[in-house]
Amino acid sequence: MADRVYPSSKPILNPPPQTLNGTTMPTTNNPTFPQTKAQLYGATRPPYRPQPKPRRRRRSCCCACFLWTTLLIIALLLIIAIAGAVFWVLYHPQRPSFSVKTLRITQFNITTPKNSSPLLLSKLNLTITSRNPNKKLVFIYNPISVSLKSNDIDVGNGSFPSFVHGKKNTTDLKFFITSGTGKELDEDSMTKLETDLKKKDGLPLEIELETKVQVKIGGFKTNRVRIRVTCKGYQVTAPKGKTPSMMKNTSSNSKCKVNLRIKIWKFTI
Repeated sequence: MADRVYPSSKPILNPPPQTLNGTTMPTTNNPTFPQTKAQLYGATRPPYRPQPKPRRRRRSCCCACFLWTTLLIIALLLIIAIAGAVFWVLYHPQRPSFSVKTLRITQFNITTPKNSSPLLLSKLNLTITSRNPNKKLVFIYNPISVSLKSNDIDVGNGSFPSFVHGKKNTTDLKFFITSGTGKELDEDSMTKLETDLKKKDGLPLEIELETKVQVKIGGFKTNRVRIRVTCKGYQVTAPKGKTPSMMKNTSSNSKCKVNLRIKIWKFTI
């Protein structure tokens, strides 16, 4: 009876190399078959990386927001334009006008005290006519300040109290302008004034009025807006004795211009 050989229960750690057609095959400790799916695809599959989410939705939201904002601005501009056109047709607003009626100098002296700067002593009477050409608008004026300048030299100041300018109304504003106890002059300013006083045409003057005005339309009142009235093209001669000198219009363009003074932050335009 042939003897049976039973295989050892212990695994062979280092099996002898196998040969195929005289070529030695490498041995491995791990079995090659059968292989799992992880063994088949795990070595070649790249590691998982989360993909970034598409930004189309975010971009579409920004575009929609920009589009609606633009449409809203256009709609507001159209509403304002329509309201302005309706207001213009119904009320036809016009700005007030100003003109110089009379200007008289009763005193205009330059003195030189000892050990002091030259002083200007001036007294002037000014009448300005204000006209409201509107049929449905009323102007409400704050107190009006006036200053007279000759070649950018301040020669006197005055004021007029607040008043209400009614519809289709003409009002004369009378100012008493004075230099007070005297305005100090430097040598150049004194020389310019003395030279102009000796001229035949006399002293060139520029008149500036500043105030705030409010417009009343029925029961509605607007905010107060600062205005400046500038009048140029006038000259006066020095008074002789007790006879005051009268104003002369030296230019056909002698008139007063009204400009709005709008303050934006620290700047006034």
